[in-house]
Amino acid sequence: MIEARGRMLRLAAACFGLHASLAVAAQPVLTTEVGGRATAYAPSELLARPDVVTVTIPEDVAYQRSMSYRALPMVALLAGVAPSATLRFAASDGFATSLPAALLLATDEHGARAYLAIEPEDAQWPSLRADEPASAGPFYLVWTHPERGRVVPEQWPYRISRIEEMAPLAARFPVIVPAAGVPAGGPVNRGFTVFTQNCIVCHTLNLAGDASIGPDLNVPYNPTEYLSADALRRVIRDPQSLRRWPGSRMPGFDVGVLSDRELNDVLAYLRYMASRKVPVPDVAK
Repeated sequence: MIEARGRMLRLAAACFGLHASLAVAAQPVLTTEVGGRATAYAPSELLARPDVVTVTIPEDVAYQRSMSYRALPMVALLAGVAPSATLRFAASDGFATSLPAALLLATDEHGARAYLAIEPEDAQWPSLRADEPASAGPFYLVWTHPERGRVVPEQWPYRISRIEEMAPLAARFPVIVPAAGVPAGGPVNRGFTVFTQNCIVCHTLNLAGDASIGPDLNVPYNPTEYLSADALRRVIRDPQSLRRWPGSRMPGFDVGVLSDRELNDVLAYLRYMASRKVPVPDVAK
């Protein structure tokens, strides 16, 4: 009897341990790969850290209102990363953006500060859209005083699943870069810079890039080849003003995000890249 009871207790303990392990495994995971080391974090693990703080974001990009989060300073998460490095943030919905480590590691109290907001399992954030129950969690890059670092809305990735140290976009995808002879301070190269901050986070160009949300913007056709400059400006400023459909995910870029000069520079870059297409794969083969 005693021996049987002991076996039952051991079995119950084993089941409890398995249940706990499964519960931890069921949590969403953030994978980081920096300094040659890969680490996986569950939200509960990060929230238990002593350096987690509460931050209030008066004009949150994802929610378009004031939000408060429990968050980890990015300088703490990225300890040991060189300021010259580039970090790629990949989201579970196909969004991907590359950010300079120097911006993420900044600690000047008068400048922009980066934080990884972490969604608690027992206090989930609101859904982002009425027709989509998912929130911005479980991991969301937020900024205090973003205007002081010229941080644009596309540099607020949410639903982050992976952060990894990589070579800059221009080094990894040379087919998106203007030729060496193009003036460095001219509209084409200025447009390339704006494009990498705001457009390649959702699109590819010349079949190159990290994102998988929007269509390629050069092959088989560049938008400057089938839209007038005025129509393309309208699409970028307010996509629904030219073609309206409920499932549209492209945000509008108003003058507060993209100045008229920056918009003209993007169009100059796109027109230039229309003559530098890579071969279109033969999908029939």
